[in-house]
Amino acid sequence: MIHPNRRHLVRTRELLAQDMGMAMGTFGNKKPYAAEGFPAPISSEGARVLLWDGEQTTAYLAGEPVPALPPMEGPEVLLDRQEAAASLDVGPRTWDGYKADSELTRHLVDVCGVEHWPRGAVLAFKDARPGKGSAAGRPKGRTNAAPRGELRPRVAALLDASPAITIADVRGALKVAPATAQRVLSQIRGERIAALMKTGLSFDQAADRLGYPAAVRRGARNVAESGHDHANGDRGG
Repeated sequence: MIHPNRRHLVRTRELLAQDMGMAMGTFGNKKPYAAEGFPAPISSEGARVLLWDGEQTTAYLAGEPVPALPPMEGPEVLLDRQEAAASLDVGPRTWDGYKADSELTRHLVDVCGVEHWPRGAVLAFKDARPGKGSAAGRPKGRTNAAPRGELRPRVAALLDASPAITIADVRGALKVAPATAQRVLSQIRGERIAALMKTGLSFDQAADRLGYPAAVRRGARNVAESGHDHANGDRGG
Protein backbone atom coordinates (compact mmCIF):
# COMPACT_ATOMS: atom_id res chain seq x y z
CA MET A 1 0.00 0.00 0.00
CA ILE A 2 1.09 3.53 -0.68
CA HIS A 3 -0.11 6.56 1.23
CA PRO A 4 -1.39 9.09 -1.35
CA ASN A 5 0.76 11.86 0.17
CA ARG A 6 3.95 9.79 -0.21
CA ARG A 7 3.89 8.90 -3.89
CA HIS A 8 6.83 11.23 -4.54
CA LEU A 9 8.93 9.29 -2.02
CA VAL A 10 8.56 5.88 -3.66
CA ARG A 11 11.81 4.16 -4.62
CA THR A 12 12.34 1.30 -7.05
CA ARG A 13 15.36 -1.01 -7.23
CA GLU A 14 16.86 1.29 -9.85
CA LEU A 15 16.37 4.40 -7.73
CA LEU A 16 17.78 2.65 -4.67
CA ALA A 17 20.85 1.65 -6.67
CA GLN A 18 21.35 5.31 -7.59
CA ASP A 19 20.88 6.38 -3.97
CA MET A 20 23.54 3.87 -2.93
CA GLY A 21 25.93 4.69 -5.79
CA MET A 22 25.81 1.14 -7.16
CA ALA A 23 25.60 -0.17 -10.68
CA MET A 24 22.45 -2.22 -11.22
CA GLY A 25 24.49 -5.37 -11.77
CA THR A 26 26.22 -4.95 -8.41
CA PHE A 27 22.95 -4.01 -6.75
CA GLY A 28 21.26 -7.11 -8.16
CA ASN A 29 24.07 -9.37 -6.98
CA LYS A 30 24.41 -7.90 -3.48
CA LYS A 31 20.69 -7.33 -2.84
CA PRO A 32 21.34 -4.79 -0.07
CA TYR A 33 17.60 -4.55 0.56
CA ALA A 34 17.73 -8.10 1.98
CA ALA A 35 20.03 -7.00 4.83
CA GLU A 36 18.70 -7.20 8.38
CA GLY A 37 17.07 -3.95 9.40
CA PHE A 38 16.53 -2.67 5.86
CA PRO A 39 13.03 -1.16 5.55
CA ALA A 40 10.40 -3.58 4.31
CA PRO A 41 8.96 -2.96 0.84
CA ILE A 42 5.69 -1.08 0.65
CA SER A 43 4.66 -3.24 -2.28
CA SER A 44 2.64 -6.35 -1.47
CA GLU A 45 4.10 -9.81 -0.94
CA GLY A 46 4.52 -11.44 -4.33
CA ALA A 47 4.52 -8.12 -6.23
CA ARG A 48 6.35 -8.21 -9.56
CA VAL A 49 8.10 -4.90 -8.83
CA LEU A 50 9.41 -4.10 -5.36
CA LEU A 51 8.85 -0.58 -4.05
CA TRP A 52 10.12 1.15 -0.89
CA ASP A 53 9.33 4.34 0.97
CA GLY A 54 12.14 6.80 0.27
CA GLU A 55 12.01 8.49 3.65
CA GLN A 56 12.59 5.14 5.31
CA THR A 57 15.41 4.06 2.99
CA THR A 58 17.15 7.45 3.25
CA ALA A 59 17.11 7.22 7.03
CA TYR A 60 18.46 3.66 6.95
CA LEU A 61 21.29 4.56 4.58
CA ALA A 62 22.20 7.53 6.79
CA GLY A 63 22.34 5.30 9.86
CA GLU A 64 19.39 7.07 11.41
CA PRO A 65 16.26 5.54 13.00
CA VAL A 66 13.81 4.44 10.33
CA PRO A 67 10.55 6.39 10.73
CA ALA A 68 7.24 4.58 10.86
CA LEU A 69 4.83 4.88 7.97
CA PRO A 70 1.59 6.78 8.52
CA PRO A 71 -1.60 4.74 9.08
CA MET A 72 -2.77 3.17 5.84
CA GLU A 73 -6.41 4.09 6.26
CA GLY A 74 -8.97 5.85 4.13
CA PRO A 75 -10.30 5.49 0.57
CA GLU A 76 -7.35 7.30 -1.07
CA VAL A 77 -4.71 4.76 -0.02
CA LEU A 78 -3.30 3.16 -3.16
CA LEU A 79 -3.48 -0.62 -3.65
CA ASP A 80 -1.35 -2.62 -6.05
CA ARG A 81 -2.52 -5.60 -8.11
CA GLN A 82 -2.33 -8.18 -5.33
CA GLU A 83 -3.90 -5.89 -2.74
CA ALA A 84 -6.76 -4.90 -5.03
CA ALA A 85 -7.43 -8.56 -5.85
CA ALA A 86 -7.42 -9.47 -2.15
CA SER A 87 -9.92 -6.69 -1.45
CA LEU A 88 -12.32 -8.37 -3.88
CA ASP A 89 -11.55 -11.92 -2.65
CA VAL A 90 -10.28 -12.94 -6.09
CA GLY A 91 -6.93 -13.94 -7.50
CA PRO A 92 -4.58 -11.50 -9.26
CA ARG A 93 -5.34 -13.03 -12.67
CA THR A 94 -9.06 -12.44 -12.21
CA TRP A 95 -8.25 -8.87 -11.17
CA ASP A 96 -6.37 -8.49 -14.47
CA GLY A 97 -9.73 -8.88 -16.17
CA TYR A 98 -11.61 -6.65 -13.75
CA LYS A 99 -9.18 -3.76 -14.12
CA ALA A 100 -10.27 -3.23 -17.75
CA ASP A 101 -13.64 -1.95 -16.46
CA SER A 102 -14.05 1.77 -17.09
CA GLU A 103 -14.92 2.32 -13.42
CA LEU A 104 -11.39 1.22 -12.58
CA THR A 105 -9.39 2.47 -15.56
CA ARG A 106 -10.40 6.06 -14.83
CA HIS A 107 -8.95 5.74 -11.33
CA LEU A 108 -5.70 4.04 -12.38
CA VAL A 109 -2.60 5.58 -10.78
CA ASP A 110 0.90 4.91 -12.11
CA VAL A 111 3.52 4.79 -9.36
CA CYS A 112 7.01 4.29 -10.79
CA GLY A 113 5.57 2.18 -13.59
CA VAL A 114 3.42 0.05 -11.28
CA GLU A 115 -0.37 0.14 -11.52
CA HIS A 116 -2.28 1.14 -8.39
CA TRP A 117 -5.89 1.98 -7.60
CA PRO A 118 -7.43 3.95 -4.72
CA ARG A 119 -8.99 1.68 -2.14
CA GLY A 120 -12.28 3.57 -2.44
CA ALA A 121 -12.50 2.90 -6.18
CA VAL A 122 -11.78 -0.80 -5.67
CA LEU A 123 -14.42 -1.15 -2.97
CA ALA A 124 -16.97 0.80 -5.03
CA PHE A 125 -16.34 -1.60 -7.91
CA LYS A 126 -16.78 -4.53 -5.53
CA ASP A 127 -20.14 -3.20 -4.36
CA ALA A 128 -21.31 -2.69 -7.95
CA ARG A 129 -20.35 -6.17 -9.16
CA PRO A 130 -23.11 -8.74 -9.58
CA GLY A 131 -22.84 -11.06 -6.57
CA LYS A 132 -22.67 -14.83 -6.67
CA GLY A 133 -26.24 -14.89 -5.48
CA SER A 134 -27.53 -12.93 -8.46
CA ALA A 135 -30.18 -14.42 -10.70
CA ALA A 136 -28.98 -16.66 -13.49
CA GLY A 137 -29.79 -14.13 -16.16
CA ARG A 138 -28.70 -10.54 -16.59
CA PRO A 139 -30.10 -8.26 -13.87
CA LYS A 140 -33.22 -6.40 -14.97
CA GLY A 141 -32.34 -3.21 -16.77
CA ARG A 142 -28.62 -4.08 -17.00
CA THR A 143 -26.92 -4.43 -20.36
CA ASN A 144 -23.59 -6.08 -21.03
CA ALA A 145 -20.93 -3.80 -19.59
CA ALA A 146 -18.53 -4.58 -22.42
CA PRO A 147 -19.72 -3.21 -25.80
CA ARG A 148 -20.33 -5.99 -28.30
CA GLY A 149 -17.31 -5.05 -30.40
CA GLU A 150 -15.04 -5.22 -27.35
CA LEU A 151 -16.41 -8.40 -25.78
CA ARG A 152 -14.36 -10.97 -27.70
CA PRO A 153 -10.98 -9.24 -27.27
CA ARG A 154 -11.65 -8.70 -23.58
CA VAL A 155 -12.63 -12.34 -23.05
CA ALA A 156 -9.56 -13.37 -25.07
CA ALA A 157 -7.37 -11.28 -22.76
CA LEU A 158 -8.90 -12.96 -19.72
CA LEU A 159 -8.30 -16.36 -21.30
CA ASP A 160 -4.68 -15.45 -22.07
CA ALA A 161 -4.15 -14.54 -18.42
CA SER A 162 -5.95 -17.62 -17.06
CA PRO A 163 -6.64 -20.55 -19.44
CA ALA A 164 -8.82 -22.21 -16.78
CA ILE A 165 -11.03 -19.15 -16.30
CA THR A 166 -14.67 -19.99 -15.62
CA ILE A 167 -17.96 -18.59 -16.83
CA ALA A 168 -18.45 -17.05 -13.38
CA ASP A 169 -15.05 -15.34 -13.59
CA VAL A 170 -15.87 -13.80 -16.98
CA ARG A 171 -19.30 -12.78 -15.79
CA GLY A 172 -17.81 -11.08 -12.75
CA ALA A 173 -15.07 -9.34 -14.72
CA LEU A 174 -17.17 -8.07 -17.61
CA LYS A 175 -20.67 -7.98 -16.09
CA VAL A 176 -22.20 -10.07 -18.84
CA ALA A 177 -24.98 -12.65 -18.67
CA PRO A 178 -23.84 -16.25 -17.99
CA ALA A 179 -25.07 -17.38 -21.41
CA THR A 180 -22.99 -14.68 -23.08
CA ALA A 181 -19.89 -15.59 -21.10
CA GLN A 182 -20.36 -19.27 -21.93
CA ARG A 183 -20.89 -18.62 -25.64
CA VAL A 184 -17.87 -16.37 -26.12
CA LEU A 185 -15.57 -18.54 -24.01
CA SER A 186 -16.59 -21.64 -25.97
CA GLN A 187 -16.09 -19.89 -29.30
CA ILE A 188 -12.62 -18.60 -28.50
CA ARG A 189 -11.44 -21.81 -26.87
CA GLY A 190 -12.86 -23.83 -29.77
CA GLU A 191 -11.20 -21.65 -32.40
CA ARG A 192 -7.83 -21.87 -30.66
CA ILE A 193 -8.11 -25.63 -30.30
CA ALA A 194 -9.09 -25.95 -33.98
CA ALA A 195 -6.01 -23.96 -34.99
CA LEU A 196 -3.77 -26.43 -33.16
CA MET A 197 -5.66 -29.43 -34.52
CA LYS A 198 -4.54 -28.32 -37.98
CA THR A 199 -1.01 -29.26 -36.92
CA GLY A 200 -2.08 -32.86 -36.37
CA LEU A 201 -3.01 -32.77 -32.70
CA SER A 202 -6.20 -34.35 -31.40
CA PHE A 203 -8.81 -32.24 -29.66
CA ASP A 204 -7.62 -33.29 -26.21
CA GLN A 205 -3.95 -32.85 -27.09
CA ALA A 206 -4.62 -29.33 -28.34
CA ALA A 207 -6.70 -28.48 -25.27
CA ASP A 208 -3.94 -29.81 -23.00
CA ARG A 209 -1.34 -27.69 -24.74
CA LEU A 210 -3.50 -24.59 -24.31
CA GLY A 211 -4.01 -25.35 -20.62
CA TYR A 212 -7.78 -25.85 -20.81
CA PRO A 213 -8.98 -28.22 -18.03
CA ALA A 214 -11.29 -31.07 -18.98
CA ALA A 215 -14.17 -29.41 -17.13
CA VAL A 216 -14.27 -26.43 -19.52
CA ARG A 217 -13.87 -28.28 -22.83
CA ARG A 218 -17.41 -29.42 -23.54
CA GLY A 219 -18.62 -26.17 -25.04
CA ALA A 220 -15.47 -25.75 -27.12
CA ARG A 221 -15.58 -29.22 -28.69
CA ASN A 222 -18.31 -28.53 -31.25
CA VAL A 223 -16.68 -25.26 -32.29
CA ALA A 224 -13.24 -26.83 -32.56
CA GLU A 225 -14.29 -29.94 -34.45
CA SER A 226 -16.53 -27.95 -36.77
CA GLY A 227 -13.69 -25.58 -37.58
CA HIS A 228 -11.29 -28.49 -38.05
CA ASP A 229 -13.69 -30.30 -40.38
CA HIS A 230 -14.19 -27.15 -42.47
CA ALA A 231 -10.44 -26.69 -42.76
CA ASN A 232 -9.98 -30.30 -43.91
CA GLY A 233 -12.82 -29.86 -46.39
CA ASP A 234 -11.18 -26.76 -47.81
CA ARG A 235 -7.92 -28.65 -48.30
CA GLY A 236 -9.69 -31.58 -49.85
CA GLY A 237 -11.56 -29.39 -52.33
